[in-house]
Amino acid sequence: MKKLVFATNNAHKLDEVRKILGESFEILAMEQIGCHDDIAETALTFEGNALIKARYIKEKYGYDCFADDSGLEITALGGEPGVFSARYAGEAHNSEKNMEKVLTQLQGIDNRSARFRTVIALVADGEEHIFEGEIAGRIIDERRGKGGFGYDPIFVPEGSELTFAEMGDEMKNSISHRARAMKKLVEYLLSHR
Repeated sequence: MKKLVFATNNAHKLDEVRKILGESFEILAMEQIGCHDDIAETALTFEGNALIKARYIKEKYGYDCFADDSGLEITALGGEPGVFSARYAGEAHNSEKNMEKVLTQLQGIDNRSARFRTVIALVADGEEHIFEGEIAGRIIDERRGKGGFGYDPIFVPEGSELTFAEMGDEMKNSISHRARAMKKLVEYLLSHR
Protein backbone atom coordinates (compact mmCIF):
# COMPACT_ATOMS: atom_id res chain seq x y z
CA MET A 1 0.00 0.00 0.00
CA LYS A 2 1.40 3.36 -1.04
CA LYS A 3 2.09 5.79 1.78
CA LEU A 4 1.29 9.44 1.27
CA VAL A 5 1.46 12.30 3.71
CA PHE A 6 -1.47 14.71 3.76
CA ALA A 7 0.10 18.01 4.79
CA THR A 8 -2.59 19.38 7.06
CA ASN A 9 -3.08 19.98 10.76
CA ASN A 10 -6.85 20.01 10.28
CA ALA A 11 -8.22 16.80 11.81
CA HIS A 12 -11.57 17.31 10.04
CA LYS A 13 -9.90 17.43 6.62
CA LEU A 14 -7.71 14.42 7.41
CA ASP A 15 -10.72 12.36 8.48
CA GLU A 16 -12.71 13.46 5.43
CA VAL A 17 -9.87 12.53 3.06
CA ARG A 18 -9.31 9.14 4.69
CA LYS A 19 -13.02 8.38 4.24
CA ILE A 20 -12.88 9.41 0.57
CA LEU A 21 -9.73 7.39 -0.20
CA GLY A 22 -10.79 4.31 1.74
CA GLU A 23 -8.29 1.44 1.71
CA SER A 24 -6.45 2.42 -1.48
CA PHE A 25 -3.62 4.29 0.26
CA GLU A 26 -2.17 4.73 3.71
CA ILE A 27 -2.63 8.41 4.46
CA LEU A 28 -0.20 9.65 7.08
CA ALA A 29 -0.81 12.70 9.20
CA MET A 30 2.03 15.17 9.64
CA GLU A 31 2.43 14.16 13.28
CA GLN A 32 2.91 10.51 12.22
CA ILE A 33 6.12 11.50 10.41
CA GLY A 34 7.30 13.68 13.28
CA CYS A 35 6.32 16.97 11.68
CA HIS A 36 4.81 19.43 14.13
CA ASP A 37 5.67 22.49 12.06
CA ASP A 38 3.12 25.15 11.26
CA ILE A 39 3.84 25.63 7.56
CA ALA A 40 3.23 29.26 6.64
CA GLU A 41 0.76 29.72 3.80
CA THR A 42 2.17 32.89 2.28
CA ALA A 43 0.88 32.61 -1.30
CA LEU A 44 -2.10 34.60 -2.53
CA THR A 45 -3.62 31.65 -4.42
CA PHE A 46 -4.95 28.26 -3.37
CA GLU A 47 -2.51 26.59 -5.77
CA GLY A 48 0.46 28.47 -4.33
CA ASN A 49 -0.39 27.58 -0.74
CA ALA A 50 -0.99 23.91 -1.57
CA LEU A 51 2.38 23.71 -3.33
CA ILE A 52 4.19 25.40 -0.42
CA LYS A 53 2.95 22.73 1.99
CA ALA A 54 3.50 19.70 -0.25
CA ARG A 55 7.00 20.82 -1.25
CA TYR A 56 7.92 21.49 2.38
CA ILE A 57 7.08 17.92 3.48
CA LYS A 58 8.83 16.35 0.48
CA GLU A 59 11.97 18.46 0.91
CA LYS A 60 12.24 18.24 4.70
CA TYR A 61 10.92 14.71 5.39
CA GLY A 62 11.31 12.90 2.05
CA TYR A 63 7.75 11.62 1.83
CA ASP A 64 5.55 11.85 -1.22
CA CYS A 65 2.92 14.31 -0.17
CA PHE A 66 -0.23 16.08 -1.12
CA ALA A 67 -1.63 19.22 0.37
CA ASP A 68 -4.73 21.25 -0.25
CA ASP A 69 -5.83 24.77 0.13
CA SER A 70 -9.52 25.42 0.15
CA GLY A 71 -11.79 28.31 0.68
CA LEU A 72 -15.08 30.00 0.19
CA GLU A 73 -15.44 32.60 -2.57
CA ILE A 74 -18.48 34.87 -2.37
CA THR A 75 -19.44 36.73 -5.54
CA ALA A 76 -20.83 39.85 -3.84
CA LEU A 77 -17.64 40.17 -1.76
CA GLY A 78 -15.33 40.08 -4.78
CA GLY A 79 -14.25 36.50 -4.09
CA GLU A 80 -13.60 36.98 -0.38
CA PRO A 81 -12.78 35.35 1.95
CA GLY A 82 -10.84 33.21 -0.58
CA VAL A 83 -7.37 32.18 0.60
CA PHE A 84 -8.08 33.94 3.90
CA SER A 85 -11.14 31.75 4.66
CA ALA A 86 -9.69 30.16 7.81
CA ARG A 87 -8.64 33.52 9.29
CA TYR A 88 -11.19 35.86 7.73
CA ALA A 89 -12.24 37.42 11.03
CA GLY A 90 -8.64 37.65 12.26
CA GLU A 91 -8.11 34.71 14.57
CA ALA A 92 -7.21 31.52 12.71
CA HIS A 93 -9.83 28.80 12.53
CA ASN A 94 -12.55 30.63 14.49
CA SER A 95 -15.50 29.42 12.43
CA GLU A 96 -18.11 31.29 14.45
CA LYS A 97 -16.43 34.67 13.99
CA ASN A 98 -15.71 33.95 10.32
CA MET A 99 -19.36 33.10 9.64
CA GLU A 100 -20.50 36.15 11.60
CA LYS A 101 -18.30 38.43 9.48
CA VAL A 102 -19.66 36.93 6.25
CA LEU A 103 -23.28 37.24 7.39
CA THR A 104 -22.73 40.83 8.51
CA GLN A 105 -21.11 41.80 5.21
CA LEU A 106 -23.95 40.21 3.21
CA GLN A 107 -26.77 41.96 5.09
CA GLY A 108 -29.08 43.61 2.57
CA ILE A 109 -27.34 42.01 -0.42
CA ASP A 110 -29.53 39.92 -2.72
CA ASN A 111 -26.75 38.16 -4.64
CA ARG A 112 -25.78 35.36 -2.27
CA SER A 113 -23.97 33.19 -4.81
CA ALA A 114 -20.77 31.56 -3.65
CA ARG A 115 -18.55 28.61 -4.32
CA PHE A 116 -16.19 26.44 -2.36
CA ARG A 117 -12.89 25.69 -4.11
CA THR A 118 -10.16 23.20 -3.36
CA VAL A 119 -6.78 22.92 -5.02
CA ILE A 120 -4.68 19.85 -4.25
CA ALA A 121 -0.96 19.80 -4.99
CA LEU A 122 0.74 16.41 -5.25
CA VAL A 123 4.51 16.17 -5.02
CA ALA A 124 5.46 12.58 -5.78
CA ASP A 125 7.91 10.58 -7.85
CA GLY A 126 9.83 13.71 -8.81
CA GLU A 127 6.78 15.43 -10.29
CA GLU A 128 4.24 18.02 -9.24
CA HIS A 129 0.55 17.85 -10.17
CA ILE A 130 -2.43 20.09 -9.45
CA PHE A 131 -6.04 18.92 -9.04
CA GLU A 132 -8.98 21.28 -8.60
CA GLY A 133 -12.56 20.92 -7.45
CA GLU A 134 -15.36 23.36 -6.82
CA ILE A 135 -19.01 23.43 -5.92
CA ALA A 136 -21.34 26.35 -6.48
CA GLY A 137 -24.08 27.33 -4.10
CA ARG A 138 -25.37 30.18 -2.00
CA ILE A 139 -24.94 31.71 1.43
CA ILE A 140 -28.05 31.67 3.61
CA ASP A 141 -28.99 34.19 6.31
CA GLU A 142 -28.54 31.98 9.38
CA ARG A 143 -26.63 28.93 10.50
CA ARG A 144 -28.30 25.53 10.02
CA GLY A 145 -26.99 22.11 11.00
CA LYS A 146 -24.49 20.68 13.45
CA GLY A 147 -22.18 18.69 11.14
CA GLY A 148 -19.24 19.70 9.01
CA PHE A 149 -16.87 22.51 9.86
CA GLY A 150 -15.88 25.99 8.74
CA TYR A 151 -18.60 27.73 6.73
CA ASP A 152 -20.68 24.55 6.28
CA PRO A 153 -23.67 25.82 8.36
CA ILE A 154 -24.27 28.79 6.02
CA PHE A 155 -23.52 27.20 2.61
CA VAL A 156 -26.22 25.48 0.54
CA PRO A 157 -24.86 23.75 -2.58
CA GLU A 158 -26.72 24.04 -5.89
CA GLY A 159 -29.43 21.42 -6.26
CA SER A 160 -29.95 21.05 -2.51
CA GLU A 161 -31.97 22.70 0.23
CA LEU A 162 -29.61 21.38 2.93
CA THR A 163 -26.51 23.17 4.14
CA PHE A 164 -23.28 21.19 4.17
CA ALA A 165 -23.68 21.10 7.97
CA GLU A 166 -27.11 19.43 7.65
CA MET A 167 -25.81 16.70 5.36
CA GLY A 168 -24.20 13.60 6.76
CA ASP A 169 -20.52 13.04 6.01
CA GLU A 170 -21.33 10.52 3.30
CA MET A 171 -23.59 12.90 1.37
CA LYS A 172 -21.26 15.87 1.76
CA ASN A 173 -18.17 13.86 0.85
CA SER A 174 -19.84 12.66 -2.35
CA ILE A 175 -20.41 16.19 -3.73
CA SER A 176 -18.01 18.57 -1.97
CA HIS A 177 -15.29 20.62 -3.63
CA ARG A 178 -12.69 18.57 -1.77
CA ALA A 179 -14.32 15.33 -2.93
CA ARG A 180 -14.22 16.53 -6.53
CA ALA A 181 -10.54 17.46 -6.34
CA MET A 182 -9.78 14.29 -4.40
CA LYS A 183 -11.49 12.17 -7.06
CA LYS A 184 -9.11 13.61 -9.65
CA LEU A 185 -6.13 12.94 -7.36
CA VAL A 186 -7.27 9.35 -6.70
CA GLU A 187 -7.81 8.67 -10.42
CA TYR A 188 -4.31 9.91 -11.09
CA LEU A 189 -2.77 7.89 -8.24
CA LEU A 190 -4.55 4.68 -9.23
CA SER A 191 -3.43 5.02 -12.83
CA HIS A 192 0.22 5.68 -11.83
CA ARG A 193 0.85 3.06 -9.14
